[in-house]
Amino acid sequence: MRISVEQGDEQFLQQMHGLGHCSIQDLCRAAQVTPTAVRQRLMRLQSLGMVSREVVRQGRGRPHHAYVVTEAGLKLLGDNYGELAVLLWNEIRNIENQDVRQGVMNRLKSVMTRRYGSNITGKTLPERMDQLRDTLRERGFHVEIDTRDGLPILRENHCPYHDLAAVDSEICELEQDVFEQVLGVRLTLVQCCRDGQSSCEFRTPQIEPSVAVAMGIES
Repeated sequence: MRISVEQGDEQFLQQMHGLGHCSIQDLCRAAQVTPTAVRQRLMRLQSLGMVSREVVRQGRGRPHHAYVVTEAGLKLLGDNYGELAVLLWNEIRNIENQDVRQGVMNRLKSVMTRRYGSNITGKTLPERMDQLRDTLRERGFHVEIDTRDGLPILRENHCPYHDLAAVDSEICELEQDVFEQVLGVRLTLVQCCRDGQSSCEFRTPQIEPSVAVAMGIES
């Protein structure tokens, strides 16, 4: 699950990492904030596993506490793969041999389908969509399920592949294909962040009443 942090946390962790094992006084000087503000942020980051507190003993003096960024915190600081993702995507798109290129894309789609579909066990479409929503949320997607004309809609409130989508709409098609495989139903991308919309919406097509009943989406 991706950990949700607040504005300023990454800068604070960067300052901590630069200082190494640091005291509250060190952080006050570096961040130019009050000890109370530092303690509050440290306590919250400790609860998230981003920061740990250690006892430091030096000579005969009284032991004191020092704070250090954990592996989870360092991972957050390095969690910026946008540029690399675009470069890799462009390299895949530029593979000249179409069979090789399509094979790579199919393998990528298969991996994503397994990744998002491993916990999808619902027998009805609404159940599967709820489970997919929960899976995506655990991975940091801002997703919700809505209903329109008696049919469920999967809505992404921001594009999870913004940098890629900005240069190539095929990532949107790939995501749609993955969702279709996971849900077992055709979808239509009725609006897209790439086109300036506030969200991406994947909607199921109109379904015959008998089929809708079998899917558990009878209006």
